[in-house]
Amino acid sequence: MMIRAYQDGDLPEMIRIWNEVVEEGIAFPQEELLDGISGAEFFEGQTYTAVAEEEGRILGLYILHPNNVGRCGHICNASYAVSSESRGMHIGRKLVEDCLVQAGRHGFRILQFNAVVESNLSARHLYEKLGFQQLGVIPNGFRMKDGHYENICPYFHEV
Repeated sequence: MMIRAYQDGDLPEMIRIWNEVVEEGIAFPQEELLDGISGAEFFEGQTYTAVAEEEGRILGLYILHPNNVGRCGHICNASYAVSSESRGMHIGRKLVEDCLVQAGRHGFRILQFNAVVESNLSARHLYEKLGFQQLGVIPNGFRMKDGHYENICPYFHEV
């Protein structure tokens, strides 16, 4: 498997994977699904977008972009999506590791996750294993798809 910058031909599968996570309603804050036009604009608008590819299949992706502007512009943010049929294959780990490298290449000094849902134990375990530090807990910071609220746990890692 290789992690590489996305290409226009990857967009349909990227949009499918992204929308799958949005529809699950337990990890991404977005509620609106991407279509061909909004998806192309969304992924093009990131500082860097990468895909995990194996034998011509897109298994997952990440987006990297500034977390803020000006005096805080050295802090970036990222989101990761792995297709449901590819989970459990350590693709997320490879995406996060590549993202840390790309963050440094793009001049960022800190990678911060603003809204990791407390019950997303697999993501939290991975981030902690890779040296991310939890900043605290924001009570009831995430509205799940079913309408109940869960805590979010911000994390950061120096690049």
